[in-house]
Amino acid sequence: MSLMNQEDLNKALETLKRGGIILYPTDTVWGLGCDATRPEAVRRIYELKGRADSKALITLIDSESNLERWVDGVPEVAYDLIEAAVNPLTVIYDHASVPPLAANLPAPDGSLAVRITRHPFSHELCHRLRRPLVSTSANISGKPTPRSFSEIEREIIDGVDYVCTSERTLSNPKPSTIMKLTESGVITIIRP
Repeated sequence: MSLMNQEDLNKALETLKRGGIILYPTDTVWGLGCDATRPEAVRRIYELKGRADSKALITLIDSESNLERWVDGVPEVAYDLIEAAVNPLTVIYDHASVPPLAANLPAPDGSLAVRITRHPFSHELCHRLRRPLVSTSANISGKPTPRSFSEIEREIIDGVDYVCTSERTLSNPKPSTIMKLTESGVITIIRP
């Protein structure tokens, strides 16, 4: 990582550790994020997006080895799916580990959406935070997902505690594939 990106990463990390929310580049689109173990920060993201808290948020982690730390009952097939994925893959698991995750993060049924990020910036952020990072598209709920930083509404930019300066242009700006994976290994495609 270049020196400028390292400074950006450090500022984003400091903001997350203070319980703040950030606007940052991911392996899909620009995202709103916070430490997934901080309920107040999670609440602020729901409010900023104008999103009902019954619609769960995605979390990013840095590696497969951390998956069982945040999800209870990971089916063995999950690792095969993650390894085979060519594009970013979000998997919805039946049971989140609450605590340590914020109680207002999982869906009302207790499920949790997790993506292992391969993007250099968001991966390093997750790795250094040592906790999952909330990742939800940087838009008001119901409005189109911005494909570039320039499409992000001023209300979103002004509503966060830190705006990352790295990678204002993402190479593949599209949402991830989403699959639901039950504890028994049944797979349902939610978003191809």
